[in-house]
Amino acid sequence: MTTRRATTSNDKALNAFISAKAEIDTMLERLKALSDVHFETNPDEINWGDVGTLNHYASLLRQITDSAFKEGEYAE
Repeated sequence: MTTRRATTSNDKALNAFISAKAEIDTMLERLKALSDVHFETNPDEINWGDVGTLNHYASLLRQITDSAFKEGEYAE
């Protein structure tokens, strides 16, 4: 029975992992599409608010990549 429980538990964990990965993949695809259209900005209308927004996005993504790749404050 122990083996069966471990397998069932692992199956649940695997399913949850795959679900979380799919959610991340979807978010990354959406961000890539938005980036491809320059975050829906018009080059003639760029202002410092647009720069601030993009820097904010970059900061949030940097937190994720630093954690994932053990860089920045997450460096070992």
